[in-house]
Amino acid sequence: MVASITTVAFVGAEARRVDVQVQIAPGSQAFSIVGLADKAVAESRERVRAAFAAIGLDLPYKRIVINLSPADLPKEGAHYDLPIALGLMAAMGAVPADAVVDFIAMGELSLDGSLRQVPGVLPAAMCANENALGFICPYPNGPEAAWAGDINILAPQNLVQLINHFRGTQIMSPPKPGDMLEPQSELNLRDVRGQETAKRALEVAAAGGHNLLMVGPPGSGKSMLAARLPGLLPPLAARELLDVSMIHSVAGLLEKGQLSRRRPFRSPHHSASMAAMVGGGSRAKPGEASLAHRGVLFLDELPEFTPQVLDSLRQPLEDGEITVARANAHVRYPARFQLIAAMNPCRCGSGGADGIACRRGLRCAADYQARVSGPFMDRMDLQIDVPAVTPADLILPPSKDGSEQVAARVARARALQVERNGGLANAELRANRLEHVAELDRDGRDLLLKAAETLGLTARGYHRVLRVARTLADLAQSENIHRLHIAESLSFRRQSQTDKVAKNTKKSSFYGRS
Repeated sequence: MVASITTVAFVGAEARRVDVQVQIAPGSQAFSIVGLADKAVAESRERVRAAFAAIGLDLPYKRIVINLSPADLPKEGAHYDLPIALGLMAAMGAVPADAVVDFIAMGELSLDGSLRQVPGVLPAAMCANENALGFICPYPNGPEAAWAGDINILAPQNLVQLINHFRGTQIMSPPKPGDMLEPQSELNLRDVRGQETAKRALEVAAAGGHNLLMVGPPGSGKSMLAARLPGLLPPLAARELLDVSMIHSVAGLLEKGQLSRRRPFRSPHHSASMAAMVGGGSRAKPGEASLAHRGVLFLDELPEFTPQVLDSLRQPLEDGEITVARANAHVRYPARFQLIAAMNPCRCGSGGADGIACRRGLRCAADYQARVSGPFMDRMDLQIDVPAVTPADLILPPSKDGSEQVAARVARARALQVERNGGLANAELRANRLEHVAELDRDGRDLLLKAAETLGLTARGYHRVLRVARTLADLAQSENIHRLHIAESLSFRRQSQTDKVAKNTKKSSFYGRS
Protein backbone atom coordinates (compact mmCIF):
# COMPACT_ATOMS: atom_id res chain seq x y z
CA MET A 1 0.00 0.00 0.00
CA VAL A 2 1.15 3.55 -0.74
CA ALA A 3 0.22 6.58 1.35
CA SER A 4 1.25 10.19 0.85
CA ILE A 5 1.54 13.36 2.93
CA THR A 6 3.18 16.73 2.33
CA THR A 7 5.98 18.48 4.19
CA VAL A 8 8.51 21.18 3.24
CA ALA A 9 12.21 21.62 2.54
CA PHE A 10 13.93 24.95 3.10
CA VAL A 11 15.90 26.70 0.37
CA GLY A 12 17.17 29.84 2.04
CA ALA A 13 14.17 31.35 3.83
CA GLU A 14 11.74 29.80 1.33
CA ALA A 15 9.68 26.69 2.13
CA ARG A 16 9.20 24.32 -0.84
CA ARG A 17 6.72 21.46 -0.94
CA VAL A 18 8.00 17.93 -0.52
CA ASP A 19 5.81 14.85 -1.02
CA VAL A 20 6.45 12.06 1.49
CA GLN A 21 5.42 8.81 -0.20
CA VAL A 22 5.27 5.68 1.95
CA GLN A 23 5.15 2.17 0.50
CA ILE A 24 4.72 -1.01 2.53
CA ALA A 25 5.41 -3.98 0.27
CA PRO A 26 5.99 -7.71 0.76
CA GLY A 27 9.56 -8.79 1.25
CA SER A 28 12.24 -9.07 3.88
CA GLN A 29 12.03 -6.49 6.65
CA ALA A 30 13.71 -3.21 5.66
CA PHE A 31 13.22 0.49 6.31
CA SER A 32 14.70 2.76 3.61
CA ILE A 33 14.52 6.53 3.12
CA VAL A 34 15.39 7.82 -0.36
CA GLY A 35 15.35 11.27 -1.92
CA LEU A 36 18.66 13.04 -1.15
CA ALA A 37 18.19 12.96 2.63
CA ASP A 38 20.92 14.03 5.06
CA LYS A 39 21.95 12.12 8.19
CA ALA A 40 19.33 13.76 10.42
CA VAL A 41 16.58 12.58 8.05
CA ALA A 42 18.07 9.10 7.77
CA GLU A 43 18.06 8.82 11.56
CA SER A 44 14.29 9.32 11.49
CA ARG A 45 14.02 5.53 11.11
CA GLU A 46 15.11 4.93 14.68
CA ARG A 47 13.09 7.79 16.17
CA VAL A 48 9.92 6.65 14.37
CA ARG A 49 10.51 3.02 15.36
CA ALA A 50 10.98 3.94 19.04
CA ALA A 51 8.01 6.35 19.07
CA PHE A 52 5.72 3.70 17.56
CA ALA A 53 6.82 1.19 20.17
CA ALA A 54 6.13 3.73 22.94
CA ILE A 55 2.49 4.19 21.85
CA GLY A 56 1.86 0.50 21.17
CA LEU A 57 2.25 0.39 17.38
CA ASP A 58 4.46 -2.22 15.73
CA LEU A 59 6.01 -1.67 12.34
CA PRO A 60 4.93 -4.37 9.87
CA TYR A 61 7.44 -7.11 9.15
CA LYS A 62 7.68 -6.00 5.53
CA ARG A 63 9.72 -3.81 3.22
CA ILE A 64 9.13 -0.10 3.97
CA VAL A 65 10.30 2.56 1.51
CA ILE A 66 10.00 6.29 2.18
CA ASN A 67 10.42 8.48 -0.90
CA LEU A 68 10.96 12.22 -0.46
CA SER A 69 10.02 13.91 -3.72
CA PRO A 70 11.41 15.79 -5.63
CA ALA A 71 14.46 13.57 -5.33
CA ASP A 72 16.98 16.20 -6.47
CA LEU A 73 16.08 18.68 -3.70
CA PRO A 74 18.31 18.30 -0.60
CA LYS A 75 16.38 17.34 2.56
CA GLU A 76 17.87 18.46 5.87
CA GLY A 77 16.71 18.48 9.48
CA ALA A 78 14.65 16.43 11.91
CA HIS A 79 11.27 17.95 10.99
CA TYR A 80 10.66 15.05 8.58
CA ASP A 81 9.97 12.72 11.54
CA LEU A 82 6.29 13.62 11.85
CA PRO A 83 5.33 13.39 8.15
CA ILE A 84 7.15 10.04 7.88
CA ALA A 85 5.32 8.76 10.96
CA LEU A 86 1.96 10.03 9.66
CA GLY A 87 2.54 8.45 6.26
CA LEU A 88 3.39 5.14 7.91
CA MET A 89 0.29 5.26 10.10
CA ALA A 90 -1.86 6.04 7.06
CA ALA A 91 -0.32 3.12 5.13
CA MET A 92 -0.86 0.82 8.15
CA GLY A 93 -4.47 1.97 8.61
CA ALA A 94 -3.88 3.52 12.04
CA VAL A 95 -5.30 6.81 10.71
CA PRO A 96 -7.53 7.40 7.67
CA ALA A 97 -5.34 7.82 4.60
CA ASP A 98 -7.64 10.44 3.06
CA ALA A 99 -7.47 12.57 6.24
CA VAL A 100 -3.75 13.37 6.05
CA VAL A 101 -3.45 14.26 2.37
CA ASP A 102 -4.83 17.76 2.95
CA PHE A 103 -2.10 18.74 5.44
CA ILE A 104 1.48 19.90 5.47
CA ALA A 105 3.18 18.33 8.48
CA MET A 106 6.50 18.92 10.23
CA GLY A 107 7.87 18.02 13.64
CA GLU A 108 10.59 16.09 15.46
CA LEU A 109 9.73 12.93 17.38
CA SER A 110 10.98 12.00 20.81
CA LEU A 111 11.46 8.34 21.68
CA ASP A 112 8.33 8.41 23.87
CA GLY A 113 6.10 9.62 21.02
CA SER A 114 5.96 13.28 22.04
CA LEU A 115 6.67 16.08 19.53
CA ARG A 116 9.53 18.50 19.86
CA GLN A 117 9.76 22.07 18.59
CA VAL A 118 11.38 22.64 15.19
CA PRO A 119 12.54 25.76 13.31
CA GLY A 120 10.96 27.12 10.14
CA VAL A 121 7.31 26.72 11.14
CA LEU A 122 6.17 30.19 9.99
CA PRO A 123 7.34 29.91 6.35
CA ALA A 124 6.01 26.32 6.27
CA ALA A 125 2.61 27.49 7.53
CA MET A 126 2.63 30.28 4.93
CA CYS A 127 3.31 27.63 2.29
CA ALA A 128 0.30 25.67 3.55
CA ASN A 129 -1.84 28.80 3.32
CA GLU A 130 -0.73 29.50 -0.26
CA ASN A 131 -1.58 25.91 -1.27
CA ALA A 132 -4.95 25.85 0.58
CA LEU A 133 -3.79 23.05 2.90
CA GLY A 134 -3.98 22.48 6.63
CA PHE A 135 -0.91 22.45 8.83
CA ILE A 136 0.33 20.08 11.55
CA CYS A 137 3.16 21.06 13.88
CA PRO A 138 4.31 20.38 17.46
CA TYR A 139 2.38 22.06 20.27
CA PRO A 140 5.16 24.59 21.14
CA ASN A 141 5.14 25.81 17.52
CA GLY A 142 1.38 26.36 17.43
CA PRO A 143 1.41 30.10 18.32
CA GLU A 144 3.97 30.70 15.59
CA ALA A 145 2.00 28.80 12.96
CA ALA A 146 -1.18 30.69 13.87
CA TRP A 147 0.29 33.86 12.35
CA ALA A 148 -0.07 32.28 8.88
CA GLY A 149 -3.74 33.23 8.68
CA ASP A 150 -7.04 31.43 8.48
CA ILE A 151 -5.94 27.82 7.95
CA ASN A 152 -6.69 24.57 9.75
CA ILE A 153 -3.82 24.14 12.24
CA LEU A 154 -3.30 21.10 14.45
CA ALA A 155 -0.68 21.39 17.20
CA PRO A 156 -0.61 18.07 19.10
CA GLN A 157 1.70 17.35 22.01
CA ASN A 158 2.22 13.71 20.95
CA LEU A 159 1.26 11.13 18.37
CA VAL A 160 -1.59 9.76 20.49
CA GLN A 161 -3.43 13.09 20.39
CA LEU A 162 -3.02 13.23 16.62
CA ILE A 163 -4.31 9.66 16.14
CA ASN A 164 -7.32 10.33 18.36
CA HIS A 165 -8.09 13.51 16.45
CA PHE A 166 -8.11 11.80 13.07
CA ARG A 167 -10.22 8.97 14.48
CA GLY A 168 -12.71 11.48 15.84
CA THR A 169 -12.33 10.60 19.55
CA GLN A 170 -10.55 13.86 20.49
CA ILE A 171 -10.87 17.33 18.99
CA MET A 172 -7.90 19.67 19.27
CA SER A 173 -8.51 23.39 19.59
CA PRO A 174 -6.67 25.61 17.09
CA PRO A 175 -3.72 27.52 18.60
CA LYS A 176 -3.79 31.27 19.09
CA PRO A 177 -1.09 33.56 17.67
CA GLY A 178 1.74 34.56 19.97
CA ASP A 179 2.12 38.05 21.34
CA MET A 180 2.96 41.02 19.15
CA LEU A 181 5.78 42.89 20.86
CA GLU A 182 5.86 46.63 20.26
CA PRO A 183 9.21 48.44 19.96
CA GLN A 184 10.46 49.36 23.42
CA SER A 185 13.93 50.22 24.60
CA GLU A 186 15.47 51.34 27.85
CA LEU A 187 18.40 52.83 25.93
CA ASN A 188 17.91 56.54 25.37
CA LEU A 189 20.00 58.92 23.32
CA ARG A 190 19.73 61.37 26.21
CA ASP A 191 22.16 59.15 28.14
CA VAL A 192 25.00 60.07 25.76
CA ARG A 193 26.87 63.13 27.02
CA GLY A 194 28.61 65.34 24.49
CA GLN A 195 29.21 63.89 21.00
CA GLU A 196 26.76 66.28 19.32
CA THR A 197 28.24 65.64 15.87
CA ALA A 198 27.95 61.89 16.34
CA LYS A 199 24.33 62.24 17.51
CA ARG A 200 23.52 64.29 14.44
CA ALA A 201 25.13 61.67 12.20
CA LEU A 202 23.12 58.95 13.96
CA GLU A 203 19.91 60.88 13.33
CA VAL A 204 20.76 61.31 9.64
CA ALA A 205 21.64 57.60 9.35
CA ALA A 206 18.31 56.62 10.93
CA ALA A 207 16.31 59.04 8.76
CA GLY A 208 17.70 57.79 5.45
CA GLY A 209 18.79 54.23 6.23
CA HIS A 210 22.44 55.16 5.61
CA ASN A 211 25.55 53.19 6.53
CA LEU A 212 27.65 54.83 9.23
CA LEU A 213 31.30 54.47 10.26
CA MET A 214 32.48 55.90 13.59
CA VAL A 215 36.20 56.24 14.27
CA GLY A 216 37.41 57.15 17.72
CA PRO A 217 39.49 56.08 20.72
CA PRO A 218 38.24 53.48 23.23
CA GLY A 219 35.57 54.81 25.58
CA SER A 220 34.39 57.60 23.30
CA GLY A 221 30.87 56.12 23.12
CA LYS A 222 30.78 54.47 19.68
CA SER A 223 29.09 51.26 20.84
CA MET A 224 26.81 53.28 23.12
CA LEU A 225 25.62 55.34 20.16
CA ALA A 226 25.13 52.32 17.91
CA ALA A 227 23.05 50.49 20.52
CA ARG A 228 20.61 53.42 20.57
CA LEU A 229 19.99 53.44 16.82
CA PRO A 230 17.11 50.87 16.85
CA GLY A 231 15.21 53.18 19.20
CA LEU A 232 15.31 55.89 16.53
CA LEU A 233 14.09 53.74 13.64
CA PRO A 234 10.41 53.45 12.73
CA PRO A 235 8.66 50.14 13.54
CA LEU A 236 8.60 47.39 10.94
CA ALA A 237 5.81 47.66 8.40
CA ALA A 238 3.52 44.66 7.92
CA ARG A 239 5.40 43.23 4.94
CA GLU A 240 8.79 43.87 6.56
CA LEU A 241 7.60 42.17 9.75
CA LEU A 242 6.62 39.06 7.79
CA ASP A 243 9.94 38.91 5.92
CA VAL A 244 12.00 39.37 9.09
CA SER A 245 9.93 36.86 11.07
CA MET A 246 10.27 34.18 8.39
CA ILE A 247 14.07 34.50 8.40
CA HIS A 248 14.17 34.32 12.20
CA SER A 249 11.82 31.33 12.12
CA VAL A 250 14.17 29.39 9.83
CA ALA A 251 17.01 30.27 12.21
CA GLY A 252 14.93 29.07 15.20
CA LEU A 253 14.88 32.48 16.90
CA LEU A 254 11.13 32.95 17.37
CA GLU A 255 10.29 32.18 21.00
CA LYS A 256 6.72 31.22 21.91
CA GLY A 257 5.52 32.47 18.53
CA GLN A 258 6.18 36.08 19.53
CA LEU A 259 6.68 38.58 16.73
CA SER A 260 8.25 41.99 17.29
CA ARG A 261 7.84 45.21 15.34
CA ARG A 262 11.25 46.33 16.59
CA ARG A 263 13.91 46.29 13.91
CA PRO A 264 16.62 43.63 14.37
CA PHE A 265 19.98 44.61 15.84
CA ARG A 266 22.78 42.12 15.30
CA SER A 267 26.28 42.59 16.69
CA PRO A 268 28.54 39.64 15.76
CA HIS A 269 31.96 39.21 17.33
CA HIS A 270 34.93 40.07 15.13
CA SER A 271 35.98 36.41 15.13
CA ALA A 272 32.87 35.49 13.07
CA SER A 273 33.56 33.30 10.04
CA MET A 274 32.27 34.00 6.55
CA ALA A 275 29.56 31.33 6.92
CA ALA A 276 28.45 32.90 10.20
CA MET A 277 28.28 36.33 8.59
CA VAL A 278 26.63 35.66 5.21
CA GLY A 279 25.13 32.20 5.78
CA GLY A 280 25.85 28.80 4.34
CA GLY A 281 27.79 25.95 5.87
CA SER A 282 27.19 22.22 5.53
CA ARG A 283 23.56 22.86 6.49
CA ALA A 284 22.78 26.24 4.99
CA LYS A 285 21.45 28.65 7.60
CA PRO A 286 20.90 32.43 7.52
CA GLY A 287 23.95 34.39 8.62
CA GLU A 288 24.18 37.56 10.68
CA ALA A 289 23.67 39.74 7.60
CA SER A 290 20.33 38.05 6.86
CA LEU A 291 19.28 38.05 10.50
CA ALA A 292 19.79 41.84 10.38
CA HIS A 293 17.42 42.15 7.37
CA ARG A 294 15.41 45.39 7.62
CA GLY A 295 17.42 46.25 10.73
CA VAL A 296 20.94 47.09 11.87
CA LEU A 297 24.17 45.12 11.53
CA PHE A 298 26.74 46.54 13.96
CA LEU A 299 30.39 45.64 13.42
CA ASP A 300 32.50 46.77 16.36
CA GLU A 301 36.29 46.74 16.02
CA LEU A 302 35.88 46.75 12.24
CA PRO A 303 39.55 46.14 11.22
CA GLU A 304 39.66 43.05 13.44
CA PHE A 305 37.26 41.22 11.11
CA THR A 306 39.06 39.24 8.46
CA PRO A 307 39.23 41.01 5.08
CA GLN A 308 37.39 38.12 3.42
CA VAL A 309 34.43 38.48 5.81
CA LEU A 310 34.20 42.24 5.27
CA ASP A 311 34.48 41.99 1.52
CA SER A 312 31.74 39.35 1.48
CA LEU A 313 29.37 42.11 2.64
CA ARG A 314 30.06 44.35 -0.34
CA GLN A 315 27.54 42.62 -2.62
CA PRO A 316 24.62 42.56 -0.14
CA LEU A 317 25.27 46.22 0.71
CA GLU A 318 24.50 47.00 -2.93
CA ASP A 319 21.89 44.38 -3.86
CA GLY A 320 20.12 43.69 -0.56
CA GLU A 321 20.48 39.92 -0.83
CA ILE A 322 23.07 37.19 -0.39
CA THR A 323 23.57 34.33 -2.83
CA VAL A 324 25.36 31.29 -1.41
CA ALA A 325 26.61 29.08 -4.25
CA ARG A 326 26.76 25.39 -3.39
CA ALA A 327 27.51 22.33 -5.47
CA ASN A 328 23.86 21.24 -5.63
CA ALA A 329 22.00 24.53 -5.24
CA HIS A 330 22.14 28.32 -5.13
CA VAL A 331 20.61 29.63 -1.91
CA ARG A 332 19.40 33.22 -1.64
CA TYR A 333 18.85 35.08 1.62
CA PRO A 334 17.39 38.59 1.87
CA ALA A 335 19.89 40.98 3.48
CA ARG A 336 18.68 44.57 3.22
CA PHE A 337 20.39 45.83 6.36
CA GLN A 338 21.84 49.10 7.62
CA LEU A 339 25.52 48.77 8.43
CA ILE A 340 26.93 50.59 11.45
CA ALA A 341 30.65 50.12 12.07
CA ALA A 342 33.04 51.33 14.76
CA MET A 343 36.80 51.26 14.94
CA ASN A 344 39.76 52.75 16.78
CA PRO A 345 41.99 55.12 14.81
CA CYS A 346 44.95 52.75 15.27
CA ARG A 347 45.84 49.50 16.99
CA CYS A 348 47.10 51.41 20.04
CA GLY A 349 43.70 53.05 20.35
CA SER A 350 44.29 56.78 20.44
CA GLY A 351 45.93 57.42 17.07
CA GLY A 352 47.92 60.27 18.55
CA ALA A 353 44.84 62.23 19.58
CA ASP A 354 44.59 64.35 22.73
CA GLY A 355 48.35 64.45 23.14
CA ILE A 356 48.67 60.68 23.64
CA ALA A 357 51.63 59.45 21.66
CA CYS A 358 51.16 56.39 19.47
CA ARG A 359 53.74 53.70 20.24
CA ARG A 360 54.40 52.91 16.58
CA GLY A 361 54.34 56.41 15.16
CA LEU A 362 52.41 57.76 12.19
CA ARG A 363 52.30 54.47 10.30
CA CYS A 364 50.32 52.75 13.05
CA ALA A 365 47.02 54.37 12.07
CA ALA A 366 47.67 54.03 8.33
CA ASP A 367 48.49 50.32 8.59
CA TYR A 368 45.57 49.60 10.91
CA GLN A 369 42.95 51.35 8.80
CA ALA A 370 44.35 49.80 5.64
CA ARG A 371 43.00 46.45 6.88
CA VAL A 372 39.61 47.66 5.60
CA SER A 373 39.52 47.74 1.80
CA GLY A 374 38.82 50.92 -0.15
CA PRO A 375 35.72 49.52 -1.93
CA PHE A 376 34.24 48.59 1.45
CA MET A 377 34.90 52.08 2.85
CA ASP A 378 33.38 53.61 -0.27
CA ARG A 379 30.06 52.01 0.69
CA MET A 380 29.89 53.92 3.98
CA ASP A 381 27.61 56.92 3.48
CA LEU A 382 28.61 58.66 6.71
CA GLN A 383 32.16 58.56 8.08
CA ILE A 384 32.79 60.56 11.23
CA ASP A 385 35.42 61.00 13.94
CA VAL A 386 34.20 60.43 17.49
CA PRO A 387 36.61 62.21 19.85
CA ALA A 388 37.20 61.16 23.43
CA VAL A 389 34.68 62.40 25.98
CA THR A 390 36.13 64.98 28.36
CA PRO A 391 35.20 65.40 32.05
CA ALA A 392 33.56 68.69 31.07
CA ASP A 393 31.19 66.72 28.81
CA LEU A 394 30.31 64.26 31.56
CA ILE A 395 29.18 66.93 34.02
CA LEU A 396 26.89 68.61 31.52
CA PRO A 397 23.13 68.12 32.06
CA PRO A 398 21.35 65.62 29.79
CA SER A 399 20.44 66.83 26.33
CA LYS A 400 16.89 68.06 25.78
CA ASP A 401 16.60 65.86 22.69
CA GLY A 402 16.18 62.24 23.70
CA SER A 403 15.34 59.22 21.58
CA GLU A 404 11.64 60.18 21.51
CA GLN A 405 12.26 63.60 19.95
CA VAL A 406 14.82 62.33 17.45
CA ALA A 407 12.60 59.37 16.51
CA ALA A 408 9.74 61.78 15.78
CA ARG A 409 11.92 63.76 13.36
CA VAL A 410 13.12 60.51 11.77
CA ALA A 411 9.52 59.33 11.36
CA ARG A 412 8.56 62.58 9.57
CA ALA A 413 11.53 62.27 7.22
CA ARG A 414 10.77 58.59 6.52
CA ALA A 415 7.13 59.45 5.77
CA LEU A 416 8.28 61.89 3.08
CA GLN A 417 10.54 59.23 1.58
CA VAL A 418 7.83 56.55 1.57
CA GLU A 419 5.50 58.86 -0.33
CA ARG A 420 8.11 60.18 -2.76
CA ASN A 421 10.26 57.08 -3.31
CA GLY A 422 7.54 54.44 -3.47
CA GLY A 423 8.29 52.97 -0.05
CA LEU A 424 12.10 53.10 -0.32
CA ALA A 425 14.47 54.88 2.03
CA ASN A 426 16.89 57.33 0.44
CA ALA A 427 19.81 54.93 0.93
CA GLU A 428 18.01 52.32 -1.22
CA LEU A 429 17.48 54.58 -4.24
CA ARG A 430 19.18 53.62 -7.48
CA ALA A 431 21.21 56.27 -9.30
CA ASN A 432 18.64 56.79 -12.08
CA ARG A 433 15.86 57.34 -9.53
CA LEU A 434 18.07 59.54 -7.36
CA GLU A 435 18.51 62.05 -10.19
CA HIS A 436 14.77 62.74 -10.21
CA VAL A 437 14.33 63.22 -6.46
CA ALA A 438 17.60 65.02 -5.65
CA GLU A 439 17.64 68.06 -7.88
CA LEU A 440 20.27 70.63 -6.89
CA ASP A 441 20.28 74.40 -7.17
CA ARG A 442 23.23 76.06 -8.89
CA ASP A 443 25.19 76.76 -5.71
CA GLY A 444 24.73 73.22 -4.46
CA ARG A 445 25.77 71.73 -7.81
CA ASP A 446 28.90 73.85 -7.99
CA LEU A 447 29.90 72.90 -4.44
CA LEU A 448 29.35 69.19 -5.05
CA LEU A 449 31.34 69.18 -8.30
CA LYS A 450 34.22 71.06 -6.72
CA ALA A 451 34.22 68.74 -3.69
CA ALA A 452 34.09 65.65 -5.91
CA GLU A 453 37.26 66.80 -7.69
CA THR A 454 39.04 67.87 -4.51
CA LEU A 455 38.17 64.74 -2.48
CA GLY A 456 38.52 62.36 -5.42
CA LEU A 457 35.02 60.93 -4.98
CA THR A 458 34.14 57.85 -7.00
CA ALA A 459 30.80 57.64 -8.80
CA ARG A 460 29.49 55.59 -5.87
CA GLY A 461 30.79 58.16 -3.38
CA TYR A 462 29.25 60.99 -5.39
CA HIS A 463 25.81 59.38 -5.29
CA ARG A 464 26.13 58.59 -1.60
CA VAL A 465 26.85 62.24 -0.82
CA LEU A 466 23.77 63.12 -2.83
CA ARG A 467 21.62 60.57 -0.96
CA VAL A 468 22.73 61.96 2.40
CA ALA A 469 21.98 65.49 1.21
CA ARG A 470 18.49 64.34 0.21
CA THR A 471 17.99 62.97 3.72
CA LEU A 472 19.21 66.22 5.29
CA ALA A 473 16.67 68.11 3.18
CA ASP A 474 13.94 65.70 4.32
CA LEU A 475 14.86 66.28 7.97
CA ALA A 476 14.55 70.01 7.30
CA GLN A 477 11.21 69.39 5.54
CA SER A 478 12.68 70.97 2.41
CA GLU A 479 11.50 69.92 -1.02
CA ASN A 480 14.75 70.93 -2.73
CA ILE A 481 18.40 70.29 -1.87
CA HIS A 482 20.39 73.45 -1.18
CA ARG A 483 24.05 74.28 -0.77
CA LEU A 484 23.73 73.97 3.03
CA HIS A 485 22.61 70.34 2.73
CA ILE A 486 25.46 69.50 0.36
CA ALA A 487 27.97 71.14 2.71
CA GLU A 488 26.72 69.18 5.73
CA SER A 489 26.67 65.95 3.72
CA LEU A 490 30.31 66.52 2.70
CA SER A 491 31.23 67.17 6.33
CA PHE A 492 30.28 63.55 7.06
CA ARG A 493 32.89 62.26 4.59
CA ARG A 494 35.74 61.67 7.00
CA GLN A 495 39.26 62.15 5.67
CA SER A 496 41.27 58.94 5.86
CA GLN A 497 44.16 58.71 8.27
CA THR A 498 46.51 58.00 5.39
CA ASP A 499 45.60 61.32 3.76
CA LYS A 500 46.08 63.11 7.08
CA VAL A 501 49.54 61.60 7.49
CA ALA A 502 50.44 62.57 3.92
CA LYS A 503 49.27 66.15 4.42
CA ASN A 504 51.11 66.47 7.71
CA THR A 505 54.27 65.20 6.02
CA LYS A 506 53.92 67.72 3.18
CA LYS A 507 53.24 70.51 5.66
CA SER A 508 56.35 69.63 7.69
CA SER A 509 58.47 69.54 4.53
CA PHE A 510 57.14 72.93 3.43
CA TYR A 511 57.98 74.61 6.72
CA GLY A 512 61.33 72.86 6.75
CA ARG A 513 62.22 74.42 3.37
CA SER A 514 61.17 77.86 4.44
